[in-house]
Amino acid sequence: MTNENIAIYNAKTDELIVRAMTDEEADTRGNEIAVNAKIKAEQESATTAAKASLLARLGITADEAKLLIG
Repeated sequence: MTNENIAIYNAKTDELIVRAMTDEEADTRGNEIAVNAKIKAEQESATTAAKASLLARLGITADEAKLLIG
């Protein structure tokens, strides 16, 4: 079992329950973290490619673009 906790707040009763994650919850959390990391890396890669494409179309370098912006 993991040593991470889950906090559950009940707004109706103003009760806060803190308990240890189950193994299944910990596995799900680990999978979600891995998927989110993969998505973030893909988005960063796409952003980098789009920036490179734009700079190439404009015929300027990244340093020159920075000078134009500010």
